[in-house]
Parts: sequence; structure tokens; C-alpha cells
Amino acid sequence: MSAALPDSARPLTEDEAALVELARRTIDATTDAGPDEDGVHTMGAAVRSSDGRLFAGVNLYHFTGGPCAELVALGTARAAGATEITHVVAVGNHGRGVKAPCGRDRQVIADLHPAARVVVPTPEGLRSVSVRDLLPLQFDTAAEQA
Repeated sequence: MSAALPDSARPLTEDEAALVELARRTIDATTDAGPDEDGVHTMGAAVRSSDGRLFAGVNLYHFTGGPCAELVALGTARAAGATEITHVVAVGNHGRGVKAPCGRDRQVIADLHPAARVVVPTPEGLRSVSVRDLLPLQFDTAAEQA
């Protein structure tokens, strides 16, 4: 039994599909792991800023808890002056395809870019959804800092 898709779910636009392709090309060019091996770089991510710029990143796996690809891409965007992110996607190496963000990444994206859309795999294919729908009943960071 699969869960119903949220109301915000929609098929990908051409721009969203291009973002998926950037994340795929990024991890394909940088992965350091064979198909059946662990590696430091196994996920690629891409983000789009509100002014249309695209930024990519790869994860940095380490047993101490290195950053996921989405967080690296967000940091790369901010370092280039992008302050508002509209879209996020992550792709696994070796053709593993689009992967939904982990809980930590969902919280970070929701806190820093609450209007962002995230590309995720669904039974109906890839869909773009509101990050808020990926983190129902989320922790309210702003309220805790007040």
C-alpha cells in the first residue's frame, strides 16, 4: 500500500528535469566508488536559486557524519551569493536515480528555504513537491530560537 501523494506533487517541468540531469552528471563525474563499493562521494545534488542559477555538490561521507550532497550544494549556492533556493534534487551514483532527502536535509531545507520544491521518486515517477510536504509536523526551529 502506497501513501497518497501530497497536493503539491506535480510532474517535473523542463527546468526541474534539467536540474536532475545536472545532479546526475555531477555524481557521474565525481564518484570514487565502484558499483559494489563504498566511497566518499556517492550522491550528487543540484539546487536552483530564485534568479535561475544552478549549483551542484557531492556528499562527503565520513564515519563522523560528513555532509550530504544537498547540504554541500546549498553551501555552494550561498558561497556564490544565492540567498533563496527554489528547487533541490539528489541523485545516487551508478544509475541509482533520484533519491528523497534524508530527515536532516529535509529539516535544513525546510528551515532555510521553506518555499523550496524538492524532486523525489514516487510510484508515478519523479515528482516535484513542496519541502513542507516532506516534513509534516516539522520541528519549529524559529519558535525555539525566540
